[in-house]
Amino acid sequence: MAEKPQAVRVLYCGVCGLPAEYCEFGPDFEKCKPWLRRHAPDLYPDLLLKEENETDADKAARQLQSVAISGSGDGAGGDASSAPSGSASASKQDEVKRLPGGKIKKKEKQEVVIEKIVRNKRKCVTVVKGLELFGIKLSDASKKLGKKFATGASVVKGPTEKEQIDVQGDIAYDIVEFITETWPVVPETAIFFIEDGRKVAAA
Repeated sequence: MAEKPQAVRVLYCGVCGLPAEYCEFGPDFEKCKPWLRRHAPDLYPDLLLKEENETDADKAARQLQSVAISGSGDGAGGDASSAPSGSASASKQDEVKRLPGGKIKKKEKQEVVIEKIVRNKRKCVTVVKGLELFGIKLSDASKKLGKKFATGASVVKGPTEKEQIDVQGDIAYDIVEFITETWPVVPETAIFFIEDGRKVAAA
């Protein structure tokens, strides 16, 4: 007689909510890493190795990246940042990203862009970009979109390495009302469509 199959215990990540082995494909892998080191070291041994092999120089370099450094080639004359190094305010200055050379990357404009893509001449996918700029967790948003429109929805990396939600089917015009009702933080004026290569306001 065949053995009765045993139930599989799944370890879910305490940060992103995905099964731990899928964290690397989720939207918050960097935030998940400390949790994974503690609770699932066998799934990501590379994380532990990196931590063990990290030299003092690597740690110092990582700390320098988190501290604001002024650009030296723009005539500023090495003007030091007013925020004290290591303070919470320095690391949370609206999470301003710094490019090589100390130039500040401009904060992205808060807008949601919806684009319909036809693949293989018949398969249609609706791409939703920018929800994360409003503080919406993409993994949760994709689940809600999939449930609402009874279709497949997943978080994927787009051509620019930014994460976006791919929803199967043409739901471009039904989606605006759903987004504004589900997430009131997203105003209709901040939603745009891509039509014939041009950005068109949804409102």
